[in-house]
Amino acid sequence: MIFVYNFLQILFLAIGFPLLVPLVLIRRKYRGRIMTRLGFGPAGTIAAPPPGRGKIIWIHALSVGEVTSALPLVRGIRENLPTAVIIFSAATRTGMEVAEQYIRPFADQVVPAPLDLLFAVNRYIRTIRPDLFILVESDFWPNWLNQLRKHNIPAMLVNGRMSDRSFRLYRRCGFFFKPMFRCLTLLSMQTAEGAAQMRQLGLPGPRILSLGNLKYDTVPAAPETEDRQEARRQTAPNIIGDSIIWICGSTHRGEEEIILDAYAELKTGIDRLALIIAPRDIGRSREIMHLAETRGLRAGRRTATSERPGRLLILDTIGELASFYRLARVAFIGGSLVARGGHNPLEAAAHGVPVLFGPHMEDFREIARDLVQCGGAITVSSEADLTRAVQRILGDDRVRASMAKAAAGLVAANAGVVARHLQEIESLLGKTSGAP
Repeated sequence: MIFVYNFLQILFLAIGFPLLVPLVLIRRKYRGRIMTRLGFGPAGTIAAPPPGRGKIIWIHALSVGEVTSALPLVRGIRENLPTAVIIFSAATRTGMEVAEQYIRPFADQVVPAPLDLLFAVNRYIRTIRPDLFILVESDFWPNWLNQLRKHNIPAMLVNGRMSDRSFRLYRRCGFFFKPMFRCLTLLSMQTAEGAAQMRQLGLPGPRILSLGNLKYDTVPAAPETEDRQEARRQTAPNIIGDSIIWICGSTHRGEEEIILDAYAELKTGIDRLALIIAPRDIGRSREIMHLAETRGLRAGRRTATSERPGRLLILDTIGELASFYRLARVAFIGGSLVARGGHNPLEAAAHGVPVLFGPHMEDFREIARDLVQCGGAITVSSEADLTRAVQRILGDDRVRASMAKAAAGLVAANAGVVARHLQEIESLLGKTSGAP
């Protein structure tokens, strides 16, 4: 399989190279990243770890969601293995931006991920010389995993998850995926169901564990003594100070219209209701502002700090959504009213915020199910459902308090995931004899 894969790569490059070179040379945003991902970045971009330090751990995450999931683990590794050298890579530009902001304080280097070309992957491996490779959630690449195995570098999957669609794909194309999965020394799945699915793919049972979802350790709950008004003043100066805040996080096209229509109706009965929309793609901020204007609503932007405060704000920044959730009385999780698999509801739940989401929470199926079952979340399917749910939560303090307690309690009950992962990581590092 690996031979065929590399042959097709060579064939593709031979055909596409003349077309790719001008694009890379002309577009500055591609020029630096592509050269680095090929292993030929500027001097010092991918530096060899200094001699005399502890074990070298290379952690990789695909994009924003995976980088966010990795944060508590990276922080835990730094606290428990202070001499370790942590190299963190991300594949996407936005993933790199979030990693630079949140992972960098705990990592020795943050670098773009290599392209899955033999020479690029090997250049990274020879430069980094990891004692352990950790893959967060997904982003499986044949050459990358195969070369780690050939260099006798233990590779661990953490926070592994599998949707029904992914499981069907892995089973149907087992000839392609099984060899990659077999390169992993240990597969830590989020749920027992995910671990069982991996076993059904024919992978060795002892290599597969269910250690829980790292996202449960992602966001610490706000301290009870926190001054919410001061937190609001510092975090959201664009919002009028006495506002009752409803946050809609990680929204997608097709959802904002529903949210804005619901808000237009709700604010007639809740005078101080403020809405914060955080689109998954911040490049759509002006599009959402236009949707608001067509409904007679004036929207501000987080980055436009000179604008006078209002009650409708577009969060057009990366990496701030989790800190904004603590200001909310109720939260809606996007990507769920449209078929996008949903997004992480735990960032809101950890702060004791009642959660709403649509029926499409496939990527967070178990978490969504547990939140609904414990009473911390409500599933909505339409604008009318959304309006009624927000009215119910904001109109009845007992309902809101009960949902808030249930949501925060679920997160607290599932804490400790990082500690379980650290035990396995230390075990794998204990079996290595140093740099490969």
